Amino acid sequence: MVNIFDSYNGLLPDNLIEESRELCKSNRLNPKDTRKVLKKVKEEYDRSLIDPGESIGIITAESIGEPGTQMVLRTFHFAGVAEVSVTLGLPRLIELFDARKTPSTPVLDVYLKKEYSKDERKVREVAASIKGTKLSEVTEEFIVNLNKLRVEAILDQKKMKDFKVISSNLLKAFEKGLKGAEVKLSKNKKFLIIKSSKKEFEMKDFFQIKEKAKDVIVKGIKGVDQVLPVKRDNEYVIMCSGSNLKEVLNVKGVDVTRSKTNDIFVIADVLGIEAARNVIINEATDIIKEQGLDIDKRHIMFLADVMTNSGEIKGITRGGITGQKESVLARASFETPIVHIVNASLIGEEDKLNSVVENVMVNQAVPIGTGLPGLTVKIDEKKEIKKK
Repeated sequence: MVNIFDSYNGLLPDNLIEESRELCKSNRLNPKDTRKVLKKVKEEYDRSLIDPGESIGIITAESIGEPGTQMVLRTFHFAGVAEVSVTLGLPRLIELFDARKTPSTPVLDVYLKKEYSKDERKVREVAASIKGTKLSEVTEEFIVNLNKLRVEAILDQKKMKDFKVISSNLLKAFEKGLKGAEVKLSKNKKFLIIKSSKKEFEMKDFFQIKEKAKDVIVKGIKGVDQVLPVKRDNEYVIMCSGSNLKEVLNVKGVDVTRSKTNDIFVIADVLGIEAARNVIINEATDIIKEQGLDIDKRHIMFLADVMTNSGEIKGITRGGITGQKESVLARASFETPIVHIVNASLIGEEDKLNSVVENVMVNQAVPIGTGLPGLTVKIDEKKEIKKK
């Protein structure tokens, strides 16, 4: 059995050989059937390969560009929650392939472990621990007390109970979230006393402290503004507005293997570039299917590979993939042509005319295909005689 699989080394990728080995082992196939399986895998693999010289870049561009013009510009809002929305259609596809640093509507899907995902009470507890609760959400009002040179935050005891915010934890939150101020609880624990730590201060400092204090996160995770537990396939999933995946994965009960965000840069930072590549593929595929369009997944995979093969995410923009092309004319064909041509002339850069775009620009044959077939015209001799 070992010799059969070894004979395919170099003919098939290692992962396909391993998958075939596991498949044959689990089904207890004899050597004859194993050879049939490997032969079939080899045939399918050869059929999936691209012919040498084929213009895969142009085909991918046409395959995605044409259906892209049919997409509808729209944003989908979740029922009952105005703050939680997801950009779909062409706007999302553009920001995905442009590799925008921050999505217009960052969203986080938090999946839970089995012992949590089907218990509604536990789901709500996890959701409450994730949601970033600001001080302004648990206070009745803020007062600038000029007589005592301080800001007073009157706490709403009912809201604090609803959000499960403990008074003693407020001071810890302020240590991390508010610099340049001294904070303490009043004796009756009904309001916070916030003073400037500066020896010399002006009136505007109090109003600045008041505005900063409103945004201090007193409970939950910073960056997660809204949470919405929804039921999918007999389990609860917490949909969040925000993309702080790193801290969410540390919350008790969260399934770290399935939770994800639509922010590809956060994914790359937390889970690695391969995970970011998969998110680009899955998001683009879902957007295209949601619009009722059909694009071969291999085109999207190719685009995701181009964006991530360097180990970093680079968009299809003049500052990303296009701006780093070897050819001067190819760079100039996209945007700011004068800049590229002038910069290239200053350093004496040469263009080898190895690709498609630059050869089209100088009106000569593009270096693709094998060059073996020639164009022939079959002339009907009888028709030629009649014309004479």
